[in-house]
Amino acid sequence: MKEESPKAIFYALAANLGIAVCKFAAAAFTGSGSMFAEAIHSTADCGNQVLLLFGLKQARRPASLLHPLGAGRVIYFYSLIVALLLFFVGGVFSVYEGIHRLMAREPLSHAYIALGVLGVSVVLETFSLMGAIREIRKTNPDKSMWRWFRETRESELLVVTGEDVAALLGLAMAFVAVLMTMITGNPMYDACGSIGVGVLLMVIALLVAREVKSMIIGESASPEVRRAIEAHLRTRKEIRSIINLITLQWGRHVVVAVQAEMIDYESGRAMVDAINIVEADLQEKFPQVRWVFFEPDVPRVRTEASLD
Repeated sequence: MKEESPKAIFYALAANLGIAVCKFAAAAFTGSGSMFAEAIHSTADCGNQVLLLFGLKQARRPASLLHPLGAGRVIYFYSLIVALLLFFVGGVFSVYEGIHRLMAREPLSHAYIALGVLGVSVVLETFSLMGAIREIRKTNPDKSMWRWFRETRESELLVVTGEDVAALLGLAMAFVAVLMTMITGNPMYDACGSIGVGVLLMVIALLVAREVKSMIIGESASPEVRRAIEAHLRTRKEIRSIINLITLQWGRHVVVAVQAEMIDYESGRAMVDAINIVEADLQEKFPQVRWVFFEPDVPRVRTEASLD
């Protein structure tokens, strides 16, 4: 895996700052509940991107006695916090605001301003999403977006992409809600738009949180990386067979544990030297592999007694 690039996060932060200012101004001028919900969402997104940047900085801390493998997985913690904020600050607040306005039936004025701001917001959010997609395609040119979403180990890029998708869908819903309110004069559409945006944000946040939770528990390297590592080890002449192979994603790095049957060597020192060569070659071939734990062993034959 490549070093974490915060480009996608900076794209999202710049877009959301501009969007939040425009939305708050439009919400104050028009009284639109959908617009106010969208403004809160964009403000929360700005805070989320700052948290992700801080998490990336923390993840680069060196290894210590307390954290011997480093702090790479701390980015998963911050990504989960961002998902929770997206759920509660963005989603729950938007639903609350929509229910409040549904009961109050507050009128909407100057709807055309809200529609114009929503249109500008769509352009800016598209810019942010395209930046995230470019980062994704650098290392995953052939994967579908859904498959990438399920298999990626880059939690910060996962969160940013989820936010951008939620934002664009939310903007579309808010646009339709404001347009219907302007056409019919019924503020119920605007209030329902706010509720719809909130429900959408909560669904996206839950999907993102589910993926990040799996990373926190401990996921292997991505399927293609694991397959490539195993295939590489099987080509080594020093190894007779692979008994077991475990990979663990640790932030941007990978931990590899290998249990293998080695060919016959004249001494234990010769076997150790061969293992060192295999480990060095593996790390040269896969720079993201920071730690390799290698155990020479022999396959265990399952006897009838052991099966009882």
